[in-house]
Amino acid sequence: MFWQLWSTLDWGQLSILILSALLIGINKTAVPGIGVLPVVLLALWFEPRLSAGLQLVMLAMTDVMAVAYYRRHADWGVVLRLLPWAVGGLALGHFALDWISDDFMRPVLGGIILFLCILRQVYKRISPDKIPSGNVIAGVCGLLLGFTTMVANAAGPVAAIYFLAMKLPKDKYMGCSAWFFLLINWTKLPVFWYQGRITQESFLLDLTMLPFLVLGAAAGIWLLPKIPQKLFENIIEVLIVITALKLFF
Repeated sequence: MFWQLWSTLDWGQLSILILSALLIGINKTAVPGIGVLPVVLLALWFEPRLSAGLQLVMLAMTDVMAVAYYRRHADWGVVLRLLPWAVGGLALGHFALDWISDDFMRPVLGGIILFLCILRQVYKRISPDKIPSGNVIAGVCGLLLGFTTMVANAAGPVAAIYFLAMKLPKDKYMGCSAWFFLLINWTKLPVFWYQGRITQESFLLDLTMLPFLVLGAAAGIWLLPKIPQKLFENIIEVLIVITALKLFF
């Protein structure tokens, strides 16, 4: 079964799909900063709309793993304040996709990724005390988060700014993030299927990535704390910028 599905891909596509599965697993359990890299890798090797569907199914599976591990640590007041705005952002992203042609999709993805990279650098330099924590930040972050996750599955940096503003300790940060993205990504699944971004073949292909997703999640929990995280994230950020720029050409 695996080999029949994998035979439809060339070795480059299969390698990128496996690497993306490993990175998604690591992202969900330990290193949120690397979640954008699979977006650009998949968009470079697959048709952009299909690449988003391939990634979403893998994200949805690893969301279950993340919630299983961090399920007791969520602050539901924080999650529920953000959720309605994010649903509004999902609706905006859905309608925006009707106006984005397939030829224009890669530059749009590249622009979103570069914007989020800049946003990530900004929030890394801002003290949580300087970020407003009321309904305004929930509304702005929620709409932007919903829009970027619908178009490109790339809402991690926006979510990080919101949870930073809430001054959450690390365990609650991971718990809120796990539950929030579980709710959002599973909501997106039927929408992506309706849009044709998930097909029966791509869904089955994603199921064959489950062992690599589990391996990535385990690596995030057990191995990555032994690696200098700052150096690791700096390397990832450079790769994200390079690959995002390549989406323009």
